Amino acid sequence: MAPGVLYQRMVISEQSLKSEPYPYQERVFLFADPDVLSKAVCDALVTDARAAQMYQNPRSCMCYVIIRAMQAALGEDCDVESLQRILQDKPTDELEHCFRQVVAAVECTGSETNAGRGQHAERLEKIYSMVLNSSAAGGSSPEGLQGTPLPNPNISFHLWTDEDQLWKELVLFVRPRSQPCEQDYLSQELDNFEIQDIVSDCDCCEQTRFSVLSNDSGIERDLPATSEELPLPGGTEVEHARLHRKGGIKKRMSPLESMTFLQNSCNGPGAKNSGKLHRKSGSTAVPVPHLHRLYTARIVVLGDDRVLGQLAQAYYSLRKRETRRVFLTPRLNLQFYYIPVVEGQQGTWPTEDHTTPGQMELCELAVYLGRADPWYESNINTLCHMIPKLATMPSSLSKLPVSDPFIIDVIAYYVRLGIQPVYFQVYAVKIFFSNVAQEPAEDVFLTELSAKVQDCKAPKDHIQTKKKTMLEVPGADLAVTYSKVLLSDRKKVVAVLLRSTGLVMKAIPSNEAEDLMCLNVNITEVVKTSNLSGRSFASATNQIRTCNIKIESKEPRTFTVRLDKDFRRTYTNVVGVEVSPCLEPSYCLQKIKTMRFGLHEPENVGLAKYIPKSLLLPINTFAGIIQ
Repeated sequence: MAPGVLYQRMVISEQSLKSEPYPYQERVFLFADPDVLSKAVCDALVTDARAAQMYQNPRSCMCYVIIRAMQAALGEDCDVESLQRILQDKPTDELEHCFRQVVAAVECTGSETNAGRGQHAERLEKIYSMVLNSSAAGGSSPEGLQGTPLPNPNISFHLWTDEDQLWKELVLFVRPRSQPCEQDYLSQELDNFEIQDIVSDCDCCEQTRFSVLSNDSGIERDLPATSEELPLPGGTEVEHARLHRKGGIKKRMSPLESMTFLQNSCNGPGAKNSGKLHRKSGSTAVPVPHLHRLYTARIVVLGDDRVLGQLAQAYYSLRKRETRRVFLTPRLNLQFYYIPVVEGQQGTWPTEDHTTPGQMELCELAVYLGRADPWYESNINTLCHMIPKLATMPSSLSKLPVSDPFIIDVIAYYVRLGIQPVYFQVYAVKIFFSNVAQEPAEDVFLTELSAKVQDCKAPKDHIQTKKKTMLEVPGADLAVTYSKVLLSDRKKVVAVLLRSTGLVMKAIPSNEAEDLMCLNVNITEVVKTSNLSGRSFASATNQIRTCNIKIESKEPRTFTVRLDKDFRRTYTNVVGVEVSPCLEPSYCLQKIKTMRFGLHEPENVGLAKYIPKSLLLPINTFAGIIQ
């Protein structure tokens, strides 16, 4: 590898500099939920992101690449001060020409197997001499190598106010500058799509079909003779009598034919076995040959578990869109990062719920990642309460447009070195309501599902006529059916009927001993007790482990369901809930195709056995899970 090539490639990709030898581009998308974070924190992040970009113009970045390459190749023979002064005085077109020469020389050395360091130094020395000779070089050579700064990556800040905002931002990132070296069918077909058509709502199992009736056989001999079609010189009648195919209508690539791309886009192992460890680090997906994604989007979300639930929703919606119409998958590499941020004492149940307020664990996923990766604990989890303090802290540079880039520096450090993903299971939930006419709601969650039985408000007349000796039994009768998780991986279905006031399903284990890929369900059961004063009722907690669970109320009394501790994702008047691991949309589509041609075929046949069955959300860390 040529000296300085890693620095060159990082600056080119992070700053989106035009380069034919290395056409890759990266961007960091910073997403914050304004309903989770305060206005002061959002304003501080916007200010830091803008301040970090003030001195990162393309001219400066191209100068950094040139100087760094010259220093790495020539060492102390490189006059950095003179080179820097000459490059700054050059017109933009000449600077771009010099930049292209240096990039081509470095990349050429990196691609050659037998290229030596001396040959690489000779190439750059020629460019270096041409640059110095183009202007009067003054000054003396520095005594030692000078450090070339590494600019922070291109970071854009976004307030997460729209459900489809993640998808739209990624489309706008990929769409404006389509590279000609991508596959022809993608360049010719997908680049002609309107963004309104791409962003339109879709269903993973529905596909728009177009029928075209053609009267043209496509055989050139069948066409009527015209005066414009003259025989080729030197040709014979026998050659012209042969059949020649015309260019017919190009068939649009269907989702079923795009399974190769969809398979490679699933960055994690499937969750077909419920007895495996809960989360795995690293990727086991087999890369598809000749598939080069020119764009890399690093999605950084800030907040607590509520914003992670929103991320899981957006990721599931994106995978559904890609299943129907492949657009981002062949071009874009997605990387997810998470920085916990908590402000004040938040996360209590509202008073109208008639429950005892209590502090909720709003950063369970961050705590788990901190236990799995000590480097994540010491570098990222410490920002949880530090970012709000920095946002409200008066700065001595308040009169200047540049703020302290501490937060941006930490984010840049995280996205550059956090390359080990940890995979989390996304769970699908189907919610049934007391109103039969109301359609069941379908949603997903990542960390937690909680349910509380709603209080039954009886009429006043009924309360007055009710006997004082009768005690109203709290809660409601619930029918619970679930598949019990066993270490032996055997399936055991359990059905119980109990009276409960509520339950909590935890997808993130509280300790390492329970690190299984399953839900830890805690059901609060109402138990009758007897004492000297008469009958009373006590509560007991039933703990079960499952991956698939169905809960149904056997009384008119309904309950309230909340997903990922987010009060905005609350469902009322619920009589039934079904929870199971969320299936990968591409797997669902392939399974439907298999069922159409063979109803009695096994579950995993054809391409389905190569596609992960469950949808896993990868969160990047520094070391992954340390066993």
